[in-house]
Amino acid sequence: MPGPPACPIVLSASARHRLEHLARTATAQHRQVLRATIVLLAAQGMSNSGIAERVGVCVDTARTWRNRYAAHGADGLRDRARPGRPRRFTDVQQAQVKALACALPAERGIPLSRFSHADLAAEAVDAGVVEDISTSTVRRWLHRDAIRPWRHQSWIFPRDPDFAVKAGRVLDLYARTWHGEALGGDDYVISADEKTSVQARCRCHPSLPPGLARIMRVNHEYDRGGALAYLAAYDVHRARVFGRTEPTTGITPFANLVAQVMTREPYASARWFFWITDNGSSHRGQKAIDRLSKAWPNATLVHTPVLASWVNQVEIYFSIVQRKVVTPNDFYDLNDVADRLAAFEDRYNFAARPFNWRYTRIDLDTTLKRIAAHETATETATVRPPKD
Repeated sequence: MPGPPACPIVLSASARHRLEHLARTATAQHRQVLRATIVLLAAQGMSNSGIAERVGVCVDTARTWRNRYAAHGADGLRDRARPGRPRRFTDVQQAQVKALACALPAERGIPLSRFSHADLAAEAVDAGVVEDISTSTVRRWLHRDAIRPWRHQSWIFPRDPDFAVKAGRVLDLYARTWHGEALGGDDYVISADEKTSVQARCRCHPSLPPGLARIMRVNHEYDRGGALAYLAAYDVHRARVFGRTEPTTGITPFANLVAQVMTREPYASARWFFWITDNGSSHRGQKAIDRLSKAWPNATLVHTPVLASWVNQVEIYFSIVQRKVVTPNDFYDLNDVADRLAAFEDRYNFAARPFNWRYTRIDLDTTLKRIAAHETATETATVRPPKD
């Protein structure tokens, strides 16, 4: 017996245009292109068997998408929602596992410094949060909220009672102002410090250069050739480095660095000259300020806050030296160390640009407010209600 007649398909101009565009596009999913083609052929009056033969599907497939479009329009060509596998874990259990990841292991009496995915899966079972859970499930949950308990970052609260004032002065100098007055073209800001104990490690076997599918290889054994101190002064706004090596740090080596810079132009004829340093023993306290101003009347020593060397831009230069010159450490002797540091200064100064320093007084105020709010919240959390 013949089957039921095929549903007639009548397309408006806009519907036909959308289906033709879908059928021609090269980026759509194949199943969507196939369904659009079936509907277009049906609109031309073709039978289901003819459509099936034309596009290479069974008759039931052609009938299904024809009937769905006739009943629901373009929405009928979409995949229907599928129930899928039932959930094993509730939202509450997910939140509890994430809460475990956000706690320190020591708070739960676990002899670990930090959690891994496997540790969290085991702890979730031991704590009765879930009966069983895989490491990959924990990994997927934490990745969704960017929780990484295996990573850590060191930090320190400001300890200097005048942190805001001292840091503000340094940030003002980076912005070319001093006590509200703009610096002129003959005013200079120098960031200076010492890199102590730059060692000369002579490897027992020469280092091997990298090659095809092979990284550079450095022998583990070495002979100690001594150590020296590397002192550097960085012109913040002109991106110039002036360095020297000394047997050790101290007041005299630092004075030699200052003289090395102050006796050359354009610094010798500067109106104002600011030296930004940390609180190291070579340039600490009011005595260092008086000593510098006595030797060089146009120079002013400006200290960073205690334990805040990150405010000193020369530390960025030292990090470059550490990565590009000192590591891996393979020198014949201390003369080799000094020569390479001097050569790197010339190379750096040839194409250096000022650091893109973006931390301003506004950022400093925001940071201090956030720290104050954190301290207040911590103190509130630690206050226990009185016992009845």
